[in-house]
Amino acid sequence: MAQYGKILLFAMPVFLLLVLFEKWYGWRRGRDTVRQMDMISSLASGVTNVTKDVLGLSFALISYEWLVSHIALTHINATWLTYLIAFVVLDFAGYTVHALDHKINFFWNSHIVHHSSEEFNLACALRQSVSVFVRLFVVLLLPAALLGVPGAVIAIVAPLHLFAQFWYHTQHIGKMGLLEKIIVTPSHHRVHHAINKEYIDKNYGQIFIFWDKMFGTFQEELKNVPPVYGITRPVRTWNPIKINFQHMALLLKDAWNTRSWKDKLNVFIKPTGWRPADVMERYGVYKIEDVYDFEKYDTAYTKRFLVFTWIQLILLLIFVSYLFGNISLIGSPAIFVYGAFLFLYVYAFAEAMDKSRYAFIWEALKALVGCAIIIYYGDWFQADRLSPVIKYLLITYFVISGLVVSWFVLYDDKIDGRVVAL
Repeated sequence: MAQYGKILLFAMPVFLLLVLFEKWYGWRRGRDTVRQMDMISSLASGVTNVTKDVLGLSFALISYEWLVSHIALTHINATWLTYLIAFVVLDFAGYTVHALDHKINFFWNSHIVHHSSEEFNLACALRQSVSVFVRLFVVLLLPAALLGVPGAVIAIVAPLHLFAQFWYHTQHIGKMGLLEKIIVTPSHHRVHHAINKEYIDKNYGQIFIFWDKMFGTFQEELKNVPPVYGITRPVRTWNPIKINFQHMALLLKDAWNTRSWKDKLNVFIKPTGWRPADVMERYGVYKIEDVYDFEKYDTAYTKRFLVFTWIQLILLLIFVSYLFGNISLIGSPAIFVYGAFLFLYVYAFAEAMDKSRYAFIWEALKALVGCAIIIYYGDWFQADRLSPVIKYLLITYFVISGLVVSWFVLYDDKIDGRVVAL
């Protein structure tokens, strides 16, 4: 837990710089593929995901170590070949889980956030789920367990395998020749994120593309069919926490509302997007029919609101970095209190981005919780060792942030009509 947090302390700035570089590069080349609110939403989503992972807020039904100790046919040493085997097995397991996420209604909820952006860029790679609490992934590592691949090898290879999926979320790299036949490239993954009928539910590979070619799920990017990104039932929000549970909320509503007892189960196990006929008739849900004719989600905002939003994001990154760098010092259960605060921060922050009329309530709640933490612990999670002034600065920030968000919600858009949509 603490070790993964320290890895992320180095990884997060690198990802952020690459996201900002892509924004600059697109602007410079006259082909900007990054809208600022969409990018900020993606970055906030990344914060919630890594916070959940670092705090270990999920568990596997069977641990990989248990599998190795009980079913291994042999045991192999940690050589370069061991790492290669582990990487390939992880990739096949990833392909399988990815395909299930797309094909079954219940599992789609765990993956919808990754496809929720209506853009395709490096930032949307950071949109990862917080809605999975029970992981079945380990069961798919049976081949590695049978070969006796050490758990320590999997622990090293898994984050490397995840980070290696970042780079191909871009529109600025074309087809890559021979590599197109071996690994997942930006071209392959643009197809995967597209909702065109020619592309939808294709290219599930994570590192190697040959799984898709073996199992008939491969689709090449076509010159005459430009990819259109997003999901066919758009989320219409910047709030990553809402996005994570939006699909499950619909499934639960449909299961409650359908008159058929059989369909109460079918809602969860049928193909993605399936709804009972009687529910569809009574409770319609907007779905994009023509992918070339729909309005992308956006919110109008002033330049001053954009500046304030960036300040909030930077402070969020400082808050999460302090947690990751001091997990052992903060200790349990305080780290979970800190994690809950970060989730509240993101929710309040995103509600303001959505121009929700209730944003100031969430911001006020964030301020109250932040101040309550300082009063209860006497400082901000051992920050007094750095400076006793920190807690007073934070209290000041909580109060000012609440007042500023209230002003933006109530007055900002009424003062002038100047808005930006960058």
